Amino acid sequence: MKAMILAAGRGERLRPLTDSVPKPLVKAGDKALIVYHLEKLAAAGFKDVIINSAWLGHKLPEALGDGNQWGLSIQYSVEETALETAGGIKQAISLLGTEPFLVINGDIYIDELPGLEHAKTVMKRNSELDAFLWLVDNPQHNPDGDFAIIDNQLTESTENKLTYSGMGIYHPKMFVDIAPGKSALGPILRQKISQHKIAGGYSASYWCDVGTVERLEKLTDYIESL
Repeated sequence: MKAMILAAGRGERLRPLTDSVPKPLVKAGDKALIVYHLEKLAAAGFKDVIINSAWLGHKLPEALGDGNQWGLSIQYSVEETALETAGGIKQAISLLGTEPFLVINGDIYIDELPGLEHAKTVMKRNSELDAFLWLVDNPQHNPDGDFAIIDNQLTESTENKLTYSGMGIYHPKMFVDIAPGKSALGPILRQKISQHKIAGGYSASYWCDVGTVERLEKLTDYIESL
């Protein structure tokens, strides 16, 4: 299985840090956020990683190279302007291949990757599924959550909602009908959820969406306490 790290966002709320580096290269503790992902992907047995880029994107290969130092092969999908999540995946689809692939937001931190084998098994058993997404407990900045899990399927039920973690396994067929260019993932997810094509699971691992300087500071305190 290949993995894609989404790294094209501008990171407005992390300014001024992101005035000089792309958001995934912002450091928490002594490492860039994206390096934590690369270490965990390598430890989990991944070999091929695709990273998309836009804002200050040239700094990503300068910092990460070809991935050899982690035993990975990194390819870069360069966007002239950020294409949003679905658009970025669409542009990179030729690099991702014809099999399901892992997508992970470049601006989150997790203690460990979620249950990949379970998710892959669920998708293999149900060929109708387009994706498997992991949800986490609602953070302070998203108290109402995004989706609920009922009978292993994602739903927009108004009860027991959790927050989308920014991690999921996607089948490339989900992006076949998307036109090239800028495209948000949210509306596509909601359409597929209404069609019962998105499975879901809960991740109990420590998780942080590093969207603001304050959250970055709290994450750094957490990492340094380990």
